[in-house]
Amino acid sequence: MYGREVTTSQIALAAGVAEGTLFRVFPDKEALISAAVASVFDPTADEAEVARIDPELPLRDKLIAAIEMLQRRVGEVWHLFTMLGLTAPPPEARRPPPVQMDDSRLRAALAKLFERHRDEVRCAPEEAARFLRAIAFAGTHPRLTDKPMTPHEIVTLLLDGIRARDEDT
Repeated sequence: MYGREVTTSQIALAAGVAEGTLFRVFPDKEALISAAVASVFDPTADEAEVARIDPELPLRDKLIAAIEMLQRRVGEVWHLFTMLGLTAPPPEARRPPPVQMDDSRLRAALAKLFERHRDEVRCAPEEAARFLRAIAFAGTHPRLTDKPMTPHEIVTLLLDGIRARDEDT
């Protein structure tokens, strides 16, 4: 709504804290905004959410749960980009650690969803997870599609494709 023009008093009001409290933690408004940006790019909460998906669920149900999380993540990042008027990840999200986004654990968590189902897919779990993320992003991002795909549509496309099979004809 305010983008980088937001005031620290508006931030404090939205956070329910005194403005002085912000400056005990952050040296200035830009440091606060940078921390907010870094938090959106931090995949830790998403890793934990994927890890909580019941490993006993059928593959389709696991993937739908994962897509719901990925779609929320795309939405949060897109909302941040819109709010700040960004067209690419901000420089602080591309810097070396500790701010650089390392989503290798998230990728591994998504691949683990496929482990028990190796006999149901034609590729390695890591590759299946890569395809899952790519389709989720492309089917969700508002600049890439005029009508976002549902989690069910994304999982159906990934697992079943669009080619008619003999039983369909």
